[in-house]
Amino acid sequence: MRKNIVLIGFMGTGKSSIGVRLASKLNAEFIDMDREIETLNGMSVSEIFRRYGERRFRSEETLMARKLSAREGLIIATGGGAVLNPENIAIFRQNSIIILLEASAEDIWTRVNRKKGTRPLLKGASNVADIEKLLAVRAPYYDCADIRVNTSDKELEFIIREILQKIKEVSDPGGDNYQNALNRPQ
Repeated sequence: MRKNIVLIGFMGTGKSSIGVRLASKLNAEFIDMDREIETLNGMSVSEIFRRYGERRFRSEETLMARKLSAREGLIIATGGGAVLNPENIAIFRQNSIIILLEASAEDIWTRVNRKKGTRPLLKGASNVADIEKLLAVRAPYYDCADIRVNTSDKELEFIIREILQKIKEVSDPGGDNYQNALNRPQ
């Protein structure tokens, strides 16, 4: 059995962009949970929040976590708030290495503002200090991670190599797969 790799972290830490590149490097399938939920519901995450509220979205998120955890060898990017429900973490823990992607509040603010209007829970944050507060509230939830990687001020390829190296260190089974990916040309 090949474990899934689940990327968690605050919005704007690079879960999707890193997940795509990591999947390519590992010859694995990449799945963005938010995109899967959007496809299933025929509407954007923002629209789900607007029409049905956060509670409905979080329920959809848990159903998606169950569905994806039944598979193996996936690279899964969760939504930023997926860790808020301990059930999601328990589900992922069954068949996954959980990797927390972190970034400074300043970097998050810059990255998220590039995608203004597409982040439903950021509407309450109007500056870097607000993001710092949100990060502090979520900090205890991020302790579930097997691996932590800071994405601030790093090139994407460096982050991928760091992740692969850390996975190799925590994972004996499948370690050769990750070593092969480390040695694979860019």
